[in-house]
Amino acid sequence: MSHFNRQAGKRLTRSLVAAAVGTCLAGIVMAQSTSGSVVGSAKAGTVVTISNDSGFSRTVTVDASGRFSVAQLPIGDYKVEAKGLGSRKVTVTVGSAAGVSFENTLETVTVSGTKLMIDTSSTDVRTVITAKELSRLPLVQSAQAIALLTPGANAGAASYFGGLTSFGGAGVSENAYYVNGYFSGEPLSNLGQFELPYGAIAQQETYTGGYGAKYGRSAGGVISQVGKAGTNKWAYGGQFSLTPAGTRAKAKDSFYPKLALPGDYEYEDKELPGTLYRRNSQNRSESASLSAYVGGPVIQDKLFIFAALEGSSTDSLSVPVNGTAYSTRSSSRDPKAYLKLNWNVSNDHLLEYTYLGERYSSEGTRNAYNFATGVEGAVLSTVPTPVYKNSGYNILKYTGYLTDDLTLSATYGNSRFTNKQVNPSVLPGVPYLSGVTSQNPAIVGSTPIPNIQGAYQGHDGRDNTNGLRADLEWRLNSAHTLSAGIDNIKFVAKNEGDAQVAEYWQYARLGKSGNIDANLGVGNPYSPTNPNGYYVRQLKYFNSTDMSLEQKAWYVEDRWNLSRNFLLSMGLRNDQFTNKNNVGEAYMNAKNQWAPRLGATWDVMGDASLKAFGNAGRYFLALPNNVAIRGASASTYTWQYFTYTGIAANGMPTGLTSVPGIGGAPAPGAVSGNSEYGTPVDVQGFSPKDLKNMYQDEFILGFEKAVSKGWTAGAKFTYRSLKSSVDDFCDRASLAAQAGLTHVKDVAGRHIYKTSDGKQYYVSGCYMFNPGGSNTYSFEQVGGGERLTKKISAAQLGFTEGLKRDYSSIDLFLERNFNNDWGLRVDYTYSKLKGNNEGQVKSEFGQDNISKTQDWDAWQMMEYANGYLFNDRRHQIKVRGSYQFAQDWMITGNARILSGTPVSCLGYYNPDGKIDEGSAAGDPISYGAAYHTCLGKISRPGDVRTPWTYRIDLGLQFRPKALDDKLAVTLNVFNMLNQQRVTQYDVTSETGPYTISNTFMRPMSRQSARSMTLNVSYDY
Repeated sequence: MSHFNRQAGKRLTRSLVAAAVGTCLAGIVMAQSTSGSVVGSAKAGTVVTISNDSGFSRTVTVDASGRFSVAQLPIGDYKVEAKGLGSRKVTVTVGSAAGVSFENTLETVTVSGTKLMIDTSSTDVRTVITAKELSRLPLVQSAQAIALLTPGANAGAASYFGGLTSFGGAGVSENAYYVNGYFSGEPLSNLGQFELPYGAIAQQETYTGGYGAKYGRSAGGVISQVGKAGTNKWAYGGQFSLTPAGTRAKAKDSFYPKLALPGDYEYEDKELPGTLYRRNSQNRSESASLSAYVGGPVIQDKLFIFAALEGSSTDSLSVPVNGTAYSTRSSSRDPKAYLKLNWNVSNDHLLEYTYLGERYSSEGTRNAYNFATGVEGAVLSTVPTPVYKNSGYNILKYTGYLTDDLTLSATYGNSRFTNKQVNPSVLPGVPYLSGVTSQNPAIVGSTPIPNIQGAYQGHDGRDNTNGLRADLEWRLNSAHTLSAGIDNIKFVAKNEGDAQVAEYWQYARLGKSGNIDANLGVGNPYSPTNPNGYYVRQLKYFNSTDMSLEQKAWYVEDRWNLSRNFLLSMGLRNDQFTNKNNVGEAYMNAKNQWAPRLGATWDVMGDASLKAFGNAGRYFLALPNNVAIRGASASTYTWQYFTYTGIAANGMPTGLTSVPGIGGAPAPGAVSGNSEYGTPVDVQGFSPKDLKNMYQDEFILGFEKAVSKGWTAGAKFTYRSLKSSVDDFCDRASLAAQAGLTHVKDVAGRHIYKTSDGKQYYVSGCYMFNPGGSNTYSFEQVGGGERLTKKISAAQLGFTEGLKRDYSSIDLFLERNFNNDWGLRVDYTYSKLKGNNEGQVKSEFGQDNISKTQDWDAWQMMEYANGYLFNDRRHQIKVRGSYQFAQDWMITGNARILSGTPVSCLGYYNPDGKIDEGSAAGDPISYGAAYHTCLGKISRPGDVRTPWTYRIDLGLQFRPKALDDKLAVTLNVFNMLNQQRVTQYDVTSETGPYTISNTFMRPMSRQSARSMTLNVSYDY
């Protein structure tokens, strides 16, 4: 055959494969699945056998239209054989359809998934990274680092939440996490996930939108990991990774900001601006990991095992900030185990079992530290709080090919978690101190008494999950597939929250004569014996409790090929969420939350060279379990204020006198801005019966085009709009006024109000509600009797701007798949995220009280809050690639160029500089500097931004062909240019009325300094 005919044959075969994909779309699976599909075309009546190297095979007959498909296939390499027409090889990728055609038999073609053409089988938006790609790319070994490769994925708050990722403008708690098809998110607040041992990852999918009705409970993204499985060939190997401390560049030191202040404002300590805050350059860290795996047949063609162990460790030195007298040397250990058993009961029935385990621990020592000289001293008796976290999962999956056209899959899982943070070395009688730089210099001179106590809180929580999902898929014909199923999971938490184990005292100074907190009745600390306004306050904080959350859902979905080139996916999902507190009372019971989904994809040319797609959907989120903490269950959170005449050697204030009330009134005693005095919670009042869960609408339009051999390009437009959110508000006076209630008295921390006819009712400190909506509030009558109910809108409570969170983006990409020589992917994202509601968390200062942030607690908190939200990032450029420049050598790179994120400024409520910040009007809800006005001016989020950042990670890999590519030695250099630009600032401007915090606008985090990691792996 001539060269021309061979090339023509290849093009024709690829086109026919593409057409086959386009005509068999109805049988694929999506989202957090652990399987994929094979679809294709051949002569009607042909018998096609699909088999892998694990003894599994499926046989189907090509239908009258010349098409065939097999769904719910375990991922991996397959041989597709058509009787009398030859064979093809394909790779099944999770959630995708691998296409193959037998309509042309000129030669055998190897098809790797759908890599040779545009994947016209999917209406969702996702990025799949395989184990082969992970072995090449210079990445920190974590699921979040892999997820950041996804277009538009944005690193969340650099200083908080453990480096979690924001997708599509959503908060970092709004993602969903799965391992082998089972929920793997942190069960209390959904902040983070269990991650597979890095060497056990077969594929990681990161979804950023558009998934069908089978899946939900995410308004952000979905990170789904699928682990490796054994085959008929025994394999084993391992990897060692080391990041030495000596290869890390020094971090920049941190200094107290020195800002020009308006006339009425002064620093808390006038001597600190411009001086050293922390010697970050002395911090050290070294990490290492060692992993091993083995996999193969227990019974040939029937039973297979894959097991992996990974142990990672980090040893670090952390020097203190000014005012702390000890450095911390800590060691963390994080061993993980992964076990996968696959049993081919028969060709029609498959069973899979997965075990996941992790035992994280962190311990350390403290050394005396002289801040003036930066010299460490002797080991102290106190230690940093030891942390012990254990988790374990059991996951069982069944796949049954009941007929050629009917497939049933079911996954059951359970998990257990313990989270213990205790401090056995709490020094008896010694307080935990904060604000020590604000101690009265007339008492301590220029050397404040530092904190020497190890901790003041303990934690001993336990969580469990139990979940079941089942999916029934019925292929009516080659163009039509119906699916239905259930998706249920229950979370139970015991003793979650914190208990105080040591006294807590915070030193402070009021910079201008006035009131500390007029709203709570805390008056002026100034006196002839205290002429400079120094004071101290004592904290009492207990909130441990039990709770549960039950999530149920069912769905139906219809995937219908209206023509050979056009697929329409229509689905409907119904979610139900029930949250209960420590005594089993339901404080959230949301039923019949209807989530429609619509998706379409069009193979424009009929040969998979140009794909247009779009989808629209609604996505609901439950309230995570931790809403019960400091919400639906009793808690104590009080402050009591004193002046003092001395400070003991251990830092305890002496000569205490209670700060008087307003205008010299008697001292108010312990006060709580949210009325958290340890009294029982009125659950019917706390959560209105008509409270709606958080949900978001999403719309996506895009196209992908094969622009030349091996190259694809595309564009996508995304619009997301938050339609409902859940938070708490704590403006008791406004609620009572709208309910027609007037204040009578307070008894034992409970607030009593009356109606015009004299009936008395309790009004709580905080209530859950729907910002921007209306809710029916219920008030308990004093002494029992009929409850008072009133429907009140958020606008009536003063929230006149409503709820807003709108995200829009344009994503562009250009890609060349790696083909034994080089590969490249370039992404550019332009986006805007505007509104007044970040989501369930508040990233400015790491508030992780899910759906109970300080936002919405009073209308003054939300005035001027409408702007660019924390996760807004206007421009993102991401480039990754690899180049095999010699037989045994490869260079790889991963670069990110990012514009800055919005910087807020939070202060007392003083929008025009005319309100007395020491009055009740200056702090109407007793939260201090928490309003979107700053130093007497309005401060909308986004008026200021962090700088652009540039990061280049490079890798050099040696993989000798002489050893059959089994050995790989890789050197990765992260942040090659050692840029250390600011990624987050301290945005709380004041510690008291007209008193500027010395840390206001201090860089809280910067880009990590340059580091190097050596990886050595062997796979046999």
